[in-house]
Amino acid sequence: MTPKQGVGILGGSFNPVHSGHVRMAVEVLERLNLERVDLVPASVPPHKPADGMLPFDLRLGLCELAVEGLHGLHASPIEGERRGPSYTCDTLTCYASPPEELYFILGAGTLLEIPTWRNGLRIPSLASLVCVSRGGGRDSQGFEAVADLVAERWPDAEQLNSGPEPSWRFASGARLLCLDIPRLDIKARDIRERWRQGRDLSLLVPPAVQRALLAGWPEYSEAWGPRAGAEHGNED
Repeated sequence: MTPKQGVGILGGSFNPVHSGHVRMAVEVLERLNLERVDLVPASVPPHKPADGMLPFDLRLGLCELAVEGLHGLHASPIEGERRGPSYTCDTLTCYASPPEELYFILGAGTLLEIPTWRNGLRIPSLASLVCVSRGGGRDSQGFEAVADLVAERWPDAEQLNSGPEPSWRFASGARLLCLDIPRLDIKARDIRERWRQGRDLSLLVPPAVQRALLAGWPEYSEAWGPRAGAEHGNED
């Protein structure tokens, strides 16, 4: 059996974490035979409004519940240990792994936004990129748009594979790997809206997360707004 190696990083606001996040982490863990994948909630998401954002400790706690019992998946508190906005480049420098053994996971649509990030074009000097596709939305352009981005922004990158799942190698030794994996098209904003409406979140979030969202509704209401029926004692 091939030894597992490398660490995957799946960052985000996780407001809240949902089954789509967890499934993506599992897919990349298995496809790349990684030692582990860390879910890394941003302490201060630089591109998300503070209004409606759960406190970091609550989001981290939900991530811990989401990966409980899942071998190879972990929730990392690393962002809570740093001050200021949670920029990806700063987060990656906190990992001791060399670039070729660190894998930053993101959707195709998000990858196309990297040139607008703070020091975004430096990320391949810190970690490999794992670009996962899904139908519709920002990812609808697929890997063709990713190839255009590489040609424009990293013209020295060596293309390793031009097939359905193209890949490149950067001068740092890090790679850009495109993976076509099953994705659950679940959005955190839809979860929040369903939660406010008092609707059932089964299969949209891990069971432990759903229980926490029901049991701790007063805390979540402070960020997301009132939950229908909660004030009448209708919660489980």
